[in-house]
Amino acid sequence: MAGYRELLRAPGVARIIAAQLTARFPNGMTSLAILLHVEQMTGSYGAAGLVLAAASVGQATSGPVTSRWMGIWGMRRVLTLTTAVCAVALLALALIPMGIAGYMAFGLVAGLSTPPVQSAVRTIYPKLVNARQLTPLFSLDASLQEIIWILAPVVITLVATQAGTVPGLLLIVVFLVAGGAWFILSPEVGRVRIPRSRRAFGKVLGKPVVLLATVIGFLLIGACAAVEAAVVATFGHGGLEAGLVLAVFSVGSLAGGLAFGHIPIGPWAMARRMAIVAVGLVAAIFVVGDVTSAATPWWVSACLVVAGVGIAPALAVMFAMTSASVKFSETAEAYGWIGTGQLIGAALGSAIAGFLIDGVGHAGAYAAAAGFAIVGALVAVVFVRGFPDLRGRDASPIPDTEPVPVIT
Repeated sequence: MAGYRELLRAPGVARIIAAQLTARFPNGMTSLAILLHVEQMTGSYGAAGLVLAAASVGQATSGPVTSRWMGIWGMRRVLTLTTAVCAVALLALALIPMGIAGYMAFGLVAGLSTPPVQSAVRTIYPKLVNARQLTPLFSLDASLQEIIWILAPVVITLVATQAGTVPGLLLIVVFLVAGGAWFILSPEVGRVRIPRSRRAFGKVLGKPVVLLATVIGFLLIGACAAVEAAVVATFGHGGLEAGLVLAVFSVGSLAGGLAFGHIPIGPWAMARRMAIVAVGLVAAIFVVGDVTSAATPWWVSACLVVAGVGIAPALAVMFAMTSASVKFSETAEAYGWIGTGQLIGAALGSAIAGFLIDGVGHAGAYAAAAGFAIVGALVAVVFVRGFPDLRGRDASPIPDTEPVPVIT
């Protein structure tokens, strides 16, 4: 922990981490709030699912685009514009009664205008710390984001059920605007200028490292989404068990990221981390069928702690290897593509788990989660030569260079 204390004492690091976590806090509340609000207004979970799907499609589509815009118009302009549009769309969802088509349209706009805070902050990090501290900083970031997934769903559920879904959506707008303003006005955001990329849009995805990070991120988050569905199916909506078990899952990820953040990243780092996730999820398949109902929460929690230990460290490897393998002008777009892969993985993981729950029971959802993780580990093993060796190497982005005119 001494290393993390030293890291947080670096100028601007603690401030930018706190600001970006606050700005991204709505990410853990919006989907659930939209689902609850539209279901309440229309009386249909099917309609709510369509609106949520529209928002997810918008968010997945916009990630690489708005991230690339930051190199054209600057981070502050893009973040200000997207925050304002997203806030207006959420206000419309909250305050204007409309049909399913209207809710879907505004859900799509809210998704398309989701501020690219994650891409922005991970582009800023290499400019805040020295080469030795960059990998631990990525690990700390991946670990602390678990706070969002632990607290945000609890907060929005309490507000929506006790005060109503409209106050819940309004609370999200408050976090979006206040957290966004804090992040946008941070001095570090103003000091870092992303050069305009000279390559065509999407070309960065052709880099093997970026493609690997996108594919493995898709599989890892697909596994996490399947776990969420599996836990809810196992313990139901009415009690505390599901929320507590998922909180334990996130705590395991937080602990793993903090414990392993200082370990140098070699080519086999991703395979080892994904293997940890796979082992925990495979164990959960057997646990849900072999223990008494009273003991199930404890055994499932134990398995998910093991699986969670690998998640934040795996994300840290993705961020570090991407940073070290692309030009600085391409980092924001690269992180945008990785985020899109993760969103698609979340949607597909939830869908597959849902079908399996209906067909074979909740054990099928754990099997889906384990399947995603196993495939992720196999991809990391088969393509191990595509992972950079960052042991003793600077993980900062490749500098952008231009021809210098020489007078002869």
